[in-house]
Amino acid sequence: MAMPDDRSHSDGGDGERRRPAQAWALAGGGGLLLLGAFVAEPRAAHAATAQVWSPFVLVTGLIIVGLVADEDGLFAALGYRLAVLAPNGFVLFAGAAVVVAVVTAVLNLDTSVVFLSPVLVYAARSRGSGSAPLLVVCILVSNAGSLLLPGSNLTNLIVLGHLHLSGGGFASRMALPWIGSVLVTAGIVGLVGHRELRTTTRTAFPPEPVAIGLGVFAIVAATMSVVVLRDPAVPVVLIGAGAVAARLVTGRERVDHVGAVLGLPVLVGLFGLAVALGTLGRTWTGPSAALEHLGPAGTAAFAAVASVLVNNLPAAALLAARTPPHPFALLIGLDIGPNLFVTGSLAWVLWWRTARATGTRPPVARAVVLGVVCTPLAMAAALLLLGVTGTR
Repeated sequence: MAMPDDRSHSDGGDGERRRPAQAWALAGGGGLLLLGAFVAEPRAAHAATAQVWSPFVLVTGLIIVGLVADEDGLFAALGYRLAVLAPNGFVLFAGAAVVVAVVTAVLNLDTSVVFLSPVLVYAARSRGSGSAPLLVVCILVSNAGSLLLPGSNLTNLIVLGHLHLSGGGFASRMALPWIGSVLVTAGIVGLVGHRELRTTTRTAFPPEPVAIGLGVFAIVAATMSVVVLRDPAVPVVLIGAGAVAARLVTGRERVDHVGAVLGLPVLVGLFGLAVALGTLGRTWTGPSAALEHLGPAGTAAFAAVASVLVNNLPAAALLAARTPPHPFALLIGLDIGPNLFVTGSLAWVLWWRTARATGTRPPVARAVVLGVVCTPLAMAAALLLLGVTGTR
């Protein structure tokens, strides 16, 4: 049973109709920006497109893979087991933070918020407690925990184009910063919400069985592709497309549901904006000149502010249009910095939308306030640990 303030009224038909219209308006705006970039600076626009298309294809594949895994009951089973095995609120919270960090690292932060938000809401309700701490840790750790692998965050892939590293090589440099940012972020959220987490209860719901099948196979194959291949976008999207096609053929999935989960209009709009800003970054030396005069800490701070102003995906295209002097510090700002405000990453929008779909009022104000507190500390910890590895 949910806490009384954990529920919200439906937006109604008008609200439901407005959201698709707004999404397609974003897609149209992105399309116009894309067209304008190619008309104004065709060579620079072509180079920007070559840099950003692969990340967008990869995240599409990862979200599809996550959808198939969700249909197999994998994420729901995680929620059941968390609720059953962690009767203490602190243990449940710690388990949720670990699951969010791992799913984010392996399957992308957008996949994490889309599929784990309802899982954590269920886990909280099955204990008769509020879901606010679990939802807050879901969004903040999804952003902060997206440092580990190239596919964990689209911004990693945009910047990675200059680094020529495999997924394993990237992870070896970012493992310590990833651990530091996750621990700091989850620790602060847990500390602030300790009063809500101190209860110990037993849930009456038994764990649901996990179907070891197509979803698990797709996750393993996609993860191996991300870790081993320098450019895993096409293999991963083929894995996801093949898995979801099998579900469509057998009638276990619907085309409209796949489209709703993917949110293609939003991805199209962000792609157009990313190409436009990537084109601008190739024709205007201002951003690259600013980065040349900044050290690692200044680079991370600059990237965090840029993420909040224009979203981290377009910000990555703008700031990484030319080879940045401190690429890993840049990623710390682009990945963790979006926790400062809801405009920082697409994950915030997906988190809000998914939580609303469960009938829950997303604790947006609380998440933003905690994000403002967590972000500088998590970035400082990540930069310090990045220095330990000798990486810039």
